[in-house]
Amino acid sequence: MGRVSRLSRRAFALAALSTLTTASGGAAVAVPDRRSAVPRRVTEMRGVWLAAVENRDWPSRPGLSAAEQRAELLAHLDHAAEAGLNTVFFQARPTADALWPSPYEPWSRYLTGTQGENPGWDPLGTAVTEAHARGLELHAWFNPYRIAIHADPGRLVENHPARRNPGWVVPYGGKLYYNPGLPEVRAFVQDAMLDAVEKYPVDAVHFDDYFYPYPVAGQTFDDGDAYDRYGGGFPSRAAWRRDNIDLLVRETSARVKKVRPGVRFGISPFGVWRNATTDPRGSHTRALQTYDDLHADTRRWVRENWIDYIVPQLYWHIGFAAADYAELLPWWAEVARGTGTQLYAGEALYKAGADGQPAPWQDPAELSRHLTLAQRHPEVRGHVFFAAREVAADPIGAMARVVADHYGQPATPPR
Repeated sequence: MGRVSRLSRRAFALAALSTLTTASGGAAVAVPDRRSAVPRRVTEMRGVWLAAVENRDWPSRPGLSAAEQRAELLAHLDHAAEAGLNTVFFQARPTADALWPSPYEPWSRYLTGTQGENPGWDPLGTAVTEAHARGLELHAWFNPYRIAIHADPGRLVENHPARRNPGWVVPYGGKLYYNPGLPEVRAFVQDAMLDAVEKYPVDAVHFDDYFYPYPVAGQTFDDGDAYDRYGGGFPSRAAWRRDNIDLLVRETSARVKKVRPGVRFGISPFGVWRNATTDPRGSHTRALQTYDDLHADTRRWVRENWIDYIVPQLYWHIGFAAADYAELLPWWAEVARGTGTQLYAGEALYKAGADGQPAPWQDPAELSRHLTLAQRHPEVRGHVFFAAREVAADPIGAMARVVADHYGQPATPPR
């Protein structure tokens, strides 16, 4: 198949790829059965992502005072509540750092401008308390493997785990990543994330779409030594990589339930599992494939009830040829049907009215049409909007249109 223009959640590339690989295997890990563990109440997810990475949504810039950071955070929570939302996905670990006092990793530089510098307050603890005070759920959002949005370990604070353990680190595409193929890395990142779950009454643990990194043309993710050590029982490196991510998901799921029973675990992957031209079970799309390109078997996680909810990032308009929202939403509904995994749709609010976006995204009604379409599919239990900055600014009134058309009545949290 010919190549198409590339798209993704945050301007990542999309490509039509046709590599067929073997499904992953590996040792079994005990995971609760979501069919009985998760009650199927009639509730609706109305969520928003609040991103801290590169100061995308909050804080508006590094170096604000503690009082200024806190005031901006509370304003975002107020905007969410005023819009009729019921859940905030708070990015607590953007780049192998922390927005709470962590014994594992340094304070995030997105707070003070200097990695490791104490901001003088507890953002995650405040976010949990203040969200709950407004009737909002707080889902703690973590990025498991991204270390830095640059490729220089020397720029990390001196006691950073990546500097103490250089063998854990893989530079790729101008960034630094932990190597998912090392068992000690998988254990460490879980320990670092679960510290927050132990300390705070969060309502869920949430991963985004970054597992193995998005492909960069002409570059190779150098995990050859780890593959030589641990990949011998797999038919291909791709199968071994998928098993590494499967283990992260299954182990995290089990550990979350052990640390704080009742806390949910969900993931928001890139919206295409596989294209139908690669796998007849896939969607009629021409896009990057999480199974092949990020080594994330997102369909399997749903079908085998390894996670409580999934929020595929369906960041395209209705009628888009390469990845049509109207094609992908029913595809995901079919995947979720009959499972214990709840399905929410990730919505590209950030595209509404944005420069360079095609005509459908200049129409304030586009997102409202997404929610109308979802009403035909009972498996779709709600929507999550990217991101908080646009909920607050709403440049062309797309969020206001959603609220007017669909959120006239309050929704209880999506349990």
